[in-house]
This record gives sequence, C-alpha cells and structure tokens, in this order.
Amino acid sequence: MATITDQDKPAAEAPQFPELPEDAIIVVPVRNFVLFPDVVMPLSINRPISVAAAQAAVQGSRPIGVLTQRDAGIDTPTGNDMHRMGTLANVLRYVTADEAHHLIVQGESRFRVVEFLDGWPFLVARIEQVAEVDPKTPEIEARMINLRKQALETVALLPQAPQGLSEAIQNIPTASTLADTVAAYIDIDPAQKQELLETLALDVRLEKISRHLEQRLQVLRLSAEIGKDVQETLSERQREHILREQMAAIQRQLGEDDGKSAEIAELTEKIAKAAMPPEVEKEATKELRRLERMPEGAAEHGIIRTYLDWLTELPWALPEAETEIDIKRAREILEEDHYGLDKIKRRIIEYLAVRKLAPEGKAPILCFAGPPGVGKTSLGQSIARAMGRPFTRVSLGGVHDEAEIRGHRRTYIGAMPGNIIQAIRKAGTRDCVMMLDEIDKMGRGIQGDPSAAMLEVLDPEQNGTFRDNYLGVPFDLSRVVFIATANMLDTIPGPLRDRMEIITLAGYTEEEKLNIARKYLVKRQLEANGVSAEQVEIDDAALAAIIEYYTREAGVRNLEREIGKTIRHAAVQIAEGSKTHVAITEADLQETLGGRIFEDEVAQRTSVPGVATGMAWTPVGGDILFIEATRMPGGGRMTLTGQLGDVMRESAQAAWSLLRSRAETMGIDAEAFEKHDVHVHVPAGATPKDGPSAGVAMFMALSSLFLGRTVRSDTSMTGEISLRGLVLPVGGIKEKVVAAAGAGIKRVMLPARNKRDYDDIPASTREKLEFIWLEKVEDALEAGLDPEPIPEGEHHQS
Repeated sequence: MATITDQDKPAAEAPQFPELPEDAIIVVPVRNFVLFPDVVMPLSINRPISVAAAQAAVQGSRPIGVLTQRDAGIDTPTGNDMHRMGTLANVLRYVTADEAHHLIVQGESRFRVVEFLDGWPFLVARIEQVAEVDPKTPEIEARMINLRKQALETVALLPQAPQGLSEAIQNIPTASTLADTVAAYIDIDPAQKQELLETLALDVRLEKISRHLEQRLQVLRLSAEIGKDVQETLSERQREHILREQMAAIQRQLGEDDGKSAEIAELTEKIAKAAMPPEVEKEATKELRRLERMPEGAAEHGIIRTYLDWLTELPWALPEAETEIDIKRAREILEEDHYGLDKIKRRIIEYLAVRKLAPEGKAPILCFAGPPGVGKTSLGQSIARAMGRPFTRVSLGGVHDEAEIRGHRRTYIGAMPGNIIQAIRKAGTRDCVMMLDEIDKMGRGIQGDPSAAMLEVLDPEQNGTFRDNYLGVPFDLSRVVFIATANMLDTIPGPLRDRMEIITLAGYTEEEKLNIARKYLVKRQLEANGVSAEQVEIDDAALAAIIEYYTREAGVRNLEREIGKTIRHAAVQIAEGSKTHVAITEADLQETLGGRIFEDEVAQRTSVPGVATGMAWTPVGGDILFIEATRMPGGGRMTLTGQLGDVMRESAQAAWSLLRSRAETMGIDAEAFEKHDVHVHVPAGATPKDGPSAGVAMFMALSSLFLGRTVRSDTSMTGEISLRGLVLPVGGIKEKVVAAAGAGIKRVMLPARNKRDYDDIPASTREKLEFIWLEKVEDALEAGLDPEPIPEGEHHQS
C-alpha cells in the first residue's frame, strides 16, 4: 500500500505535459456522486482517466474540479458528457490499496465550466468560480432554523449515522454551509443533488432541501413506528424480514437505485458459497448487516466491503477431491529437477510417504539450510509438483514489522491481511505448499518482532487457529505444507528454529557442477540468449575449466553467469552472420572470460617453514586459508593480524602456549621463545575470520617455524585444540573437504571424532583424498611435517 498526502509526491516521475492556464483546473469525472462546498468526503476512483487526473493534481499540489457525468454508463467521458457546474476541491489524502484509489477531498467553492481544453491525458477545463451569496434576511434565518431542526431529527432517527454529524450540524454558522452539508448527506438521487448544486439562490436551495428532508423524515418516522409496534408481537427473524420488505417497498416508491440491493444480494450469495466455519460466518453476516444499513457515501462503507471481499475469497474449505501422492512419480520429479542431493531427496521422499499415509497428521516443517545457489527454493517447487498442490512463495528477507505476518488492524487506513493470508488467497486453496524464503533474514524493528509472530504459524499445535489481525477470526493453517529456506541458522531465534526440522544442503563438488551445467545450465542459457544447441555448443573440457578456474562457490549461480557470457559471445557472431555454428572449447575461454581468476597456489605458499594450510567454512561454502608465522629477534611477544575474531585469536594463543609447554619434548630450545617475537598472519586481511577450527593449523605453522621443517604442501587440516594437546571436533566437514579437493589438496587431516561426517562427503571427493584422523597434536606433527628439517640458510622466513 502507498499513501500520498498533500505534503507528499507520487513515487514515479509524471510525464511532461503543457502547463495549465491560470484559469484552468484538472477535472476528475465521477459517477453517481456530487460533492458540495465546505464538505469533506471520501471519493473512490479506478478509471484510468480519473486516476491520471488525481495523480497529476497531487503531484502538482493543485486543486481538482469534481464534475458529475450526465450518463453514468460511459467509461471514458469527454467534456460533452459532463455537467457544467461542479465543486472545486482540495485533495487532503490520496491512498492506494488493492489496486483501488481513494481520495479524501474537501469542497471549496462552486465553479462553472467555460470550455474544455485538449492536450492532456485527462480532462482539463477553463472555469469561472461562482461566488457564494449569503444574505442575512429574516426569511433566510427562519429557513435555516427549520432546516437545522429537520436535519437533527433525521440524524437521530438514522440507524447508523456518521459519528459527530449531529454536533457538526449544530455548530454550522451560515445558511449556505448548512444547506450544502445537509444536501451532501441526504439520501436522494445524484441527479437531484446536482440540481441542488446548480441552485444558486440561497432561499430557493433551502426550500428544496427542506422539502427533500421532510420526505425522508416521514419514511424514518413510519419505519420507527412500525418497528415499535411489531417488536412486541413478532420474533426477531420475522421482524427483520418484514422491516426489510417495507424498506424495499419504500425505496421502490422513492425511485432509489437498486444497486445497493444487488450488492447485498451478491455478498449474501458469496458468504453462503464460501463454506465458512460457523464463527466466521457469524462475523461475516454481522458485517454484512452493518453494510446494508450504511449509506454508500459513508467513510466505513469501502472498508467493510473490502473486508467482506477478503472473507468470501479465502479458501475456507478443503478441496473435495485431494490429489493422491504418487511416490514413484515424486522420485522422478526430484530426479528431473535436481542432480545429486541424494540424502536430501531421500528425506523428502520419506516426508511425502508419511503425508500420503497420514494426511491428517501433523507433519514436520522442513527448513532447507545452505549456501546460495544450491537449489533450496526449487526443491520447494519440486515438492509441490510431487504432491500435486499449488505452490506459493512468501519472501521474508528484510521483513521487520510484525504486521507483515499477522496483518494490520482494520482501524488503520489501508489495512491489509499479513503475508501468510495473502499467500493463501493467491494460492486459492488451504492445502497449498508455502515456501517461506530467507527466514533467517527477518529483522526486528520498532513495530515488533516478526520472528515471534512466525512462532504460531510454524507450530502444528497452534496454527489450526491462526488469527490474523485484519480478519479478526481464526484461520486453519494446519493443512498448509510449510517449507522454509535459510543461508545461516545462527540468525534464526532458538524457539523458531526448534519448530523446524533442519535439512542442510552443502555445496556441490566439481563433478556435480559439471553434470548440473551439462544437464540444466547450458540448456537454460541457450534459451535465454535466443540460440539453439545446433548453433552453439560448449564441450565438457570448457565447462570443467570454468568450474575450476573461474568460479569457486558452493552453488552454481556464478557458474551459470559465466556460461551465459560464453554463449552471448557466440550469439554475437551468429547474429552478425559471420558464423552459423560456434563450438566453445577451453581455448576460447581466455577471449570470452579473460585470464584465470583462481590458480593453484598451495605449493608455493607452503614451501617454507611457518606456513600451514587450514580449511574454513563460510556461508557460501568451504574454502582453504593459509596460516603464516614468522619470527624475528625480540622479547617473546606474539602479534596476530588478518582481521581475526576473538575466538580465532584465542586459538592462536592456545597453540602458542601448547607449543611452549611441549618445547622440550619436541626438541626446541626454550630460549628461542624468549629471544624472538612471533608474528602470525592469515592472508586476505580484508575478510573477517573467526572460529576455533584453525587451532591445528595454527599449531602446525608455529611448530614448523621453530622446528625448521615445512608443512607438506599437499596437506590441509582443520580441528580445534585443547591445552592438553587433544584435537577436538568441528563443523562444516563436508564443505571444507570439498573445497580442499577443489583447490588441489591430496591429504586432509581431520579430528578423529569427526569420523561421523565421513559418509556425508561425496564419494567422488573421498576417492581423490587421503584422510588422516587426529586424536592429538602429535598425530598432526607426525603426518603433516616433512621428515627432515631444512638446513639454516636454505630457506627464508615468510
């Protein structure tokens, strides 16, 4: 929803049109509505010509001319279709909601159209303002007193009068303002109101309005008397039926429009067909009765109508015939849409099998957690296909208002239901598959905590009676299949994370990326760039080179972009007509993608003592990092650089203390620590780094430095260390090992207590690597250091 007041401007730039003459105004054509001076009224518009006029007036801070059409059936009126007298008005507020446009306008004065002007996408007219004459004669005073008395009596008899109207009528000081105010609110035809607007003689206008008001008073008095008499003898339902019939007869005698009756009949039919629960149907019927008694010009009329539209359009009932889940077909869909992810697919099949056998049961809420580009959102779409249910997506990234989840209360202008109810309405069924995308990126603002509002949504014990603030009635979410996605679990509050079953998607191996590129990405990029497989082909060697030397990521988004670059380069040659077929090979990548971005630097970085290769986990997959240590004459101080976090600094301090405590058994002269300062640096200083898993690499770098023995260049390591020399388990083993294999590492040293993660590592990666399991730091020294120390003078400190 967007709200524009008289101090704001529309967000979009308006087209440039000729400047309006000084005596010209922008005209907003209206149907079945007449605005009077000194009256504030709501005005709903939806025709392009009216919307364009209102937006131009608001952007230019100009008044508008409200003119009534002669024929309400014309959708795009011209000047010839309009009355010649209208009301000049100021726009107090401009609101857009649900593709409808609403104005709050205040009438200023009458005007008469001199001529209509061309050259604008809306009506523009040259006008002359009509001065209001308000003589203070005894006749005018008498008519004013009589009209005020009639108006107050009418307001008192109305079933539901606008709040504060009696006080406003009582305090109106002039006869002209009183006449226009009563004319605006009296229940008569628009044509009769236009006649009153065009009656300039004040005494004549007061007489006409008084005559109309007296007719209305007679109807209201009769209705009140009948109601009082019948109330004593008839039941409530009978009394309502008779009064409604009498009201219809009175309306027919007065020639009032049947449009409202048709509207009420339409809404009654919709409520009957909506299959609402009894509590909801009772609330809908109550609001319908309020709408029936309310005049169309009332401020609340549009609010109640919108509310009833929401209630009647929501899918309260389940489909009559639910789609049977075909497990075999579900396997085929998952295989068609995704390569690899065998463990994830197995869990999804288990989930679907349970839903098939126990459709009424409370199924767990799945949360796919993993780096960007690994297929979390598309997995949700595949589940919807496999279940044969509609798929809807709610993006939660950046949501920081609790009302975005629970909706706004109806007392606010432009109130709407929350994203959950909106998604249900869009899906059109109560058993849809709803993807809650980026659930880890919800924020907390001054408007409340949206993650707290999600607790009820994602609790199978509570979401059967989810209450949206806008609806004000419970809605059953228990049959919705919720699937959440997240990049990091740390930012999800504990109670919310506890309601979901976390399924971790790690990064792809090079082999998996090659198969994904061959099966999906190349085909998609060929279609996106308007060429066919017969015109452009890219061989496996080129794809493998892009994966190895141009992208280092957990997912495949960058890989797809790079493939797109090579195909676009070929598409240019085909479009120019210089070639009809282009075969992209590894040799062509230099020209299309430039020089290689990633190179194997492990050997040169570990060719000297004091350098160890560690393994790191990042939100976008695994990576390798280098720990470099050097020493210089000094007093035993240690310096740490490389933008390290507190935990990583503590790991370096623990490694330093452990090395000094074991110096004697390792054959290191204790005086070497007292006579030298040590500097430990982790390159890529612009990138923040933290975590305990670099402890083993820190210890190996320092040990290599003081022993003068290099760490094996084909070996990387991870693990936390204790002051007792134990190697403790760490997380992210699969991502770290996959990244190490991609960087050319041949041997990995892992904590022995991480053997439980061995099966998670892809088989193709396990075949490339030698695994060394560490119980204590001595195991790392034995397996990780080159056997002989390098003689002094044959190496340089890094």
